[in-house]
Amino acid sequence: MDAHQYCQTLVTRSGSSFYYSFVLLPRETRRAITAFYALCRELDDVVDECREVQVAAAKLAWWGGEIAQLAQGTPQHPVTRALFDTPQGRALPQALLQEIVDGMAMDLTLTRYADYASLQVYCHRVAGVVGELAAQIFGYQSDATRVYANDLGLAFQLTNIIRDVGEDAHRGRIYLPQDEMRQFGVSETDILRAHPTPAFQALMEFQFQRANNLYTKALDELPKQDREAQRPGLAMAAIYRALLHEIRLAGFPVLQARVSLTPVRKMWLASKTWLAA
Repeated sequence: MDAHQYCQTLVTRSGSSFYYSFVLLPRETRRAITAFYALCRELDDVVDECREVQVAAAKLAWWGGEIAQLAQGTPQHPVTRALFDTPQGRALPQALLQEIVDGMAMDLTLTRYADYASLQVYCHRVAGVVGELAAQIFGYQSDATRVYANDLGLAFQLTNIIRDVGEDAHRGRIYLPQDEMRQFGVSETDILRAHPTPAFQALMEFQFQRANNLYTKALDELPKQDREAQRPGLAMAAIYRALLHEIRLAGFPVLQARVSLTPVRKMWLASKTWLAA
């Protein structure tokens, strides 16, 4: 299996919504974004699958070194070799790739966030920067597109946080800002024991409104001249925003279940948005 096949297999196996936004891209761009997503998947798996903090920290440190190797033109891992094999992958700034690694490392020491401002730091590193780099791979003319891409990445991450409240609690993590939990009268015990309450519903509605407003803000920030190039991001936004609304429609059952969209619906949303952009 060559490097690009490795990345394609990893992305396909993950079942991510992002996959449906890549399929209509030109071959070279598709290979670059698939390799980049595979890198993010590898980093995320380190945090989610390593039970020992020291082992996970060592693996992330290795990835930091591998990103330096990528910048020097001597990558060793299949995903970094695949990135280096594309013009867009070779052009990704080392500092921003390292910032993603630093964001993933936050999960090894931080399991609570005092307020939204502190959560934003984490979301920027693991999602906002990812959005910026993805936008660079797709191509843009206006620097304003970087602002759009960062905000869209934050909206994606807030959607993930809402969707995964229960799963994250099983790992001992609560990403909901603690001051907002107190404001709505939601205790850590309610979340850790998967005990839904009217207060929890109100808290989730508050999180929904913030994420939904961020989608609106991001989409309004995208310059017209870059809409066509950024069609993959717009397709992702359509899928993720539909997921966000589906979670709300279902009554925020996120403590006990994971809400998802069917593959057919994801493909339909991606295709519809792609053609309309």
